Amino acid sequence: MMSEEKNIRAFLAVEPASEVLAAVERFQGKLKREISGSVSWTRPQGNHLTLKFFGNISLADVENISSAVTRQASITPHLSLKIGRLGVFPDLRRPRVLWVGTTGDVEKLVALQKRLDKEFAAIGFPAEERPFRAHLTLARIRDARTTAGIEEAMKKHTDFAAGEFEAAELILFQSRLTPQGAIYTKLKTFLLG
Repeated sequence: MMSEEKNIRAFLAVEPASEVLAAVERFQGKLKREISGSVSWTRPQGNHLTLKFFGNISLADVENISSAVTRQASITPHLSLKIGRLGVFPDLRRPRVLWVGTTGDVEKLVALQKRLDKEFAAIGFPAEERPFRAHLTLARIRDARTTAGIEEAMKKHTDFAAGEFEAAELILFQSRLTPQGAIYTKLKTFLLG
């Protein structure tokens, strides 16, 4: 009998290559010197291109999600992705999240995310309301009024590029929240193509 307890906080993501994450970490170090105020910086080693955040799920959900991801991953070729371009959500007037974006096979990644979202909706995980934007979160801005340097940093680093990598798999991660930050564990890996 599989546990129906929904105690696994999970999300599906693409994990960028370690050298790309190292370049993002160096860039984040620069930004920390240029942006001041009420900002909470992410830990770069925990950075992923999240395709779907599930929240708390059960072991049965893990199996259902895995079946859906296996179907879609098998018909999706490897993706060539580049990480670069600094941006904010929702906009510069009210910045809440500072991120770096993705270029390359983004249309294919968006198409994959849409197909996955349809599959997940069929097994009880509502489709995303907001359009999917492949990004790595660098920081969360707690109070935009007391934060300085974001606009200047965006102008200064328009040509930032962390590098290119081939996405060959999707990973279902478990996220455990601790006082030191989230700890990520790979639950399952799904090969593309």
